[in-house]
Amino acid sequence: MRYFPAMHRVMALVRPRQSTFELACAAQVFGIERPELPTRYAFGVCTERPGQVATRAGYDMLVADGLDALDRADTVIIPGWPPTEEPPSPAIVRALVRAHAGGSRVVGICSGAFALAHAGLLDGRRATTHWALADELSARFPNVQVDPHVLYVDNGDVATSGGAAAGIDLCMHLVRRDQGARYAAHIARTMVMPPHREGGQSQYSAPPHPAQFDGTLAPLLEWVTGRLGEPVTVGSMAAHAGISVRTLARRFADQLGVSPGQWLLAQRIATARDLLESSDLPVDAVARRAGLSSATNLRRRFLATLGTTPGAYRRAFRTEPR
Repeated sequence: MRYFPAMHRVMALVRPRQSTFELACAAQVFGIERPELPTRYAFGVCTERPGQVATRAGYDMLVADGLDALDRADTVIIPGWPPTEEPPSPAIVRALVRAHAGGSRVVGICSGAFALAHAGLLDGRRATTHWALADELSARFPNVQVDPHVLYVDNGDVATSGGAAAGIDLCMHLVRRDQGARYAAHIARTMVMPPHREGGQSQYSAPPHPAQFDGTLAPLLEWVTGRLGEPVTVGSMAAHAGISVRTLARRFADQLGVSPGQWLLAQRIATARDLLESSDLPVDAVARRAGLSSATNLRRRFLATLGTTPGAYRRAFRTEPR
């Protein structure tokens, strides 16, 4: 069983006028105690000048902690930075750089990437922000490799998300990285959302195509997830849906932003992760139940997708079997 020597401290840095939704993304993932789960995060909020902080929702927040709270954080989150053209104060820049240099993971949600860019923490790195702000970020910070198409970018010590709701995707990804897939999946269930949203921002950055509403994929996805241990292929998926492989690919691109093959592989890997965390099954049996045929194939897929082996993953995130 994995040992957690201390609570992971998450601190959100807010400013007037704070966007409440981006802050709520982080608070809902890291700041809610769930009776069925061991509490592994301590969530707090700080600001440059403690006291009342105005929000964009028409009310004020009372924030007691100042910038020195960032020195005690394991993860620092910037939940949006409106207006983007206003740079952080020198004190905020120093606090962010000091926290990062001290080993804190620094995270920007949506326009929060601008604060990290002002602090120089995105120089030479890949990053993202809301698709409508991507050109501005790229033009103002040419040393940042801006990718407007993805939901989030995780560089390990620095991470950024796309538009506001993509902040939830990034926070859930960080929980998966910290605590394992099963812990993250439980949080997702309490939030009534998928543990991992497929696709990227491209599916939201333009008016929807008519084909986007031409037949929901939900029945097919349910059919496939009940048969992951079987040799389901893209061809058999198309046959079950009664459409051509080409039409299936178009519907996946329109509705999920990924190909059928990419989606199917992601479900198989998610199943394997859950089995490795929660069962004593041999790795070869885990591979077969997830539809990945063999331990060799499972190992290859894990290395390509997660950068680790099934055995190492199990040792890191093993929980007590029921």
